[in-house]
Amino acid sequence: MKIQTAIAHFDEPLYLESGRILETYDLKYETYGDMNETKSNVIVVFHALTGSYHAAGRYEGETKAGWWDPLIGDGKIIDTTKFCVICVNILGSCFGSTGPMSINAKTKEPLRLKFPVLTISDMVRAQMNLFTRLGIKEAYAIIGGSLGGMQGLCMSIEYPDFAKRVILLATTYATGPWAIAWNKIAIEGIVNDPRFKNGNYDASDFEEEGLLSFAIGRMAGHISFLSPYSMNKKFGRNYVETDGLYELFGRFQVERYMEYNGYSFAKRFDPLSYLYIIKAMNIFDATRNYDSLEDSLKFIKAKLTLISFQGDCLFMPEEMALIKTTMENMGRSDRVDYVCIDSQYGHDAFFS
Repeated sequence: MKIQTAIAHFDEPLYLESGRILETYDLKYETYGDMNETKSNVIVVFHALTGSYHAAGRYEGETKAGWWDPLIGDGKIIDTTKFCVICVNILGSCFGSTGPMSINAKTKEPLRLKFPVLTISDMVRAQMNLFTRLGIKEAYAIIGGSLGGMQGLCMSIEYPDFAKRVILLATTYATGPWAIAWNKIAIEGIVNDPRFKNGNYDASDFEEEGLLSFAIGRMAGHISFLSPYSMNKKFGRNYVETDGLYELFGRFQVERYMEYNGYSFAKRFDPLSYLYIIKAMNIFDATRNYDSLEDSLKFIKAKLTLISFQGDCLFMPEEMALIKTTMENMGRSDRVDYVCIDSQYGHDAFFS
């Protein structure tokens, strides 16, 4: 599989939904396979909350492949011998695109809390500018799960002529209070940790030892991505072999897993980026600039395929089912397919 990674720099301003302006910005992206002459074989893949442009393949020396490697590649479900796949790191993220720790060209200092609040619409608008630059007028399909699904839904509403097919997994049309409540734990952990320094930390401060409260918040958030079934199957009540059962801080295997996941994540993901992306996720509402969900969905021209997972307790299946029901009530049942997969692996089931 041919993999190419690039950074696109934009000098033209990006006008944000908040009224703020990004005078310049960068977008880092990766492509898999080759575009045909008409650039009509492009599939856009949107990454989720903590993902990056690196959706598939493995770099030399890399121990872990891209986050959707089981699906993208030569001869795989998204076949890169037929299609050219592109994945863009969203604005606000910490993997190469412009975000809060990007350098202000005038002050030569990181933007930090002077970086503007972004919305999903802002992220999508920036990506559309990239696709225009690349000469991609119409994608064969756009695909995304969770936060990626929000981007896909947003693009299908605001740029209805761009894609023929839209596949959304484990997502919602508006982030509900349950998901916002889980996000709040990480937010509180970050902003109240003394090492956060009100956002004035150095970019290298957490490389060796992640922000402690961020790690704890991530542990809590990670629970919402899983399910009791998946935890029972993966860990059971197994105890760490080297820990004593009657040691006060002896651990079950699931505890060790939560420690590893939380602390390793806090070393590799920038806390300010996390706050900005969580904010964009929390305020996402496809009806906000419309009178109703029906009023927003009426703009969609693409064929929607909606996939939810029975065990998802972050974005419940009924949230995606409502999109289907609304489309049907509008007399547009031919424009939507919906399936709820009988899975007990939780929200993260869409990765497999």
